[in-house]
Amino acid sequence: MLSSVMLEVALATPVMLANQTQTAYLKVSLTGAGAPPSPEKIIAPLNLALVIDKSGSMRGQKIQYAKAALKQIVNGLQPADVLALINYDHHVEVLFPATPVIDKTAIYSAIQRLTAGGNSALYSGVERGAKEVRNFLSQDRVNRIILLSDGLANIGPDTPAELGQLGTELGRERIAVTTIGLGLGYHEDLLTQLASHSDGNHAFVEKIDELTTIFNHELNDLWSVVAQTVTVNIVGVNNVKPLRVLGRAATIEHDAVIISLNQLYREQEKYILLELQIPATPIPARHLLATVEVSYYDLTTHRQQTLQAPVEATFTASESDSKESIQVNVMATVIEQLALTKNQLAVKLRDQGQVEEAREVLLETAAFVKEQAAKYDLNLEQLTDLNVADAQYLEGPHWNRQRKAMRQVQYKTGKQQKY
Repeated sequence: MLSSVMLEVALATPVMLANQTQTAYLKVSLTGAGAPPSPEKIIAPLNLALVIDKSGSMRGQKIQYAKAALKQIVNGLQPADVLALINYDHHVEVLFPATPVIDKTAIYSAIQRLTAGGNSALYSGVERGAKEVRNFLSQDRVNRIILLSDGLANIGPDTPAELGQLGTELGRERIAVTTIGLGLGYHEDLLTQLASHSDGNHAFVEKIDELTTIFNHELNDLWSVVAQTVTVNIVGVNNVKPLRVLGRAATIEHDAVIISLNQLYREQEKYILLELQIPATPIPARHLLATVEVSYYDLTTHRQQTLQAPVEATFTASESDSKESIQVNVMATVIEQLALTKNQLAVKLRDQGQVEEAREVLLETAAFVKEQAAKYDLNLEQLTDLNVADAQYLEGPHWNRQRKAMRQVQYKTGKQQKY
C-alpha cells in the first residue's frame, strides 16, 4: 500500500570503532510525499478556530491589520472547511460559531465586529476555541486553533506551565495550536509552550504589516497536512541505551523512546535526533543497534499506517574507516541541535540575571559551530553569526525584542517549522 510518509534512518557515524563504549547520533526523518497541493487539491478539509486577542493594546492599526489577515484566511477556505471565530479581552465572545464555510459574507460581518478594549483572558479564549473545534473534531479533518495575541495573560491561568499543560491536553485530542505573537508586548514563553505541547507552529510578528503573510504561511501548512496522530517508537537492542532526544519532547523508559507528532506536511521533513550510548562491540559483521516503528493516520488513504526500519552499524579497528564513514548531512543536524541546546541555556542564564555567563555560552557556542563546520567542511556561517549577534543584545532596550527573536529561532529549529 502506498504511503504518504517516507521514513529514513541514518547514523552520523555508521562505521564505529570496535571494542569501546561510545556515543552515537541517530536521525529519524519523516517526510510527507508528493508535490505541494493547490487550494483545489487540498488533502483534507480544515476544522479551524481563529482566537483573536482584542484587549486594549490591540486598538488602532493592530486590530485593523488583524481583520485584514482574517479576511485573507477566509478567502482561501472551501465549503468543506469549518471555521469558528472567537475574540477575547476580559471575557470571551464567539463571533462566529463553528460552521461549514458556505456563507462567507456572514463571516466577514463577524470579523468587522471585532473591537479592542479590556484585559486579556488568553487561557479562556483558547479553551473556547477548543470547544468550537470539538464540535467537528474528526481524524479526517485538520483540527487547528490559531491564536493571535499581542499581550499577556492577565485573567485566569497565566503561567507557561499552565499554558503548556493546556497544549498537552489539546494535543492528545488531535488539536494543534498555532500561536502568533504580535509586537513586543506578548509573553513568548506562554505562546511557545502552548504551541510546542500541542505540536503547532509559532511566529513572532514584529511589524503588523507582516501579519497577512504569516497567516498565509499557516494556511499553506494546513493545506499540506498528509498525516496525523504520528507516534515514533525507537527501541535500542543489544544493550544500546537511548540517552536524550535533542530539540523535541520525548518519553524515555529503559531502552525505549516514544515521540509524538500531531501532524506531518507534504514535502516537509520532520526529524527526531536521538543520542545513543553504544556498548563495546566486536568487529565481525554488521550489528543491529535499534529498531524504529512509525504509526500514523494517513489522510490520503484514510487508514492507519505503520512503517518500520532497522538501525545498523559496522564496527572496525580502523579509525580512518570510521572517520571516512561520517554522514556530514546528519552531523550538520547534530551540530545545529547541540547549538540550540546551548542557546536555550543562554536565555535561561540571562533570565536569572547572569548576563556575562549567558554571553560566554553564546560566544562559546559560536566558536564550537565554527570549529565543527571546518572539521566537516560544512557551511554553518549563518548559525555562527546568529549566536554572535545574540550575545550582543543581552542588555538594555534590545533584550525584550531579542528574547522573542531567540525563542522563535529556537522553536523553528527544534520543531523544523517551515516558516
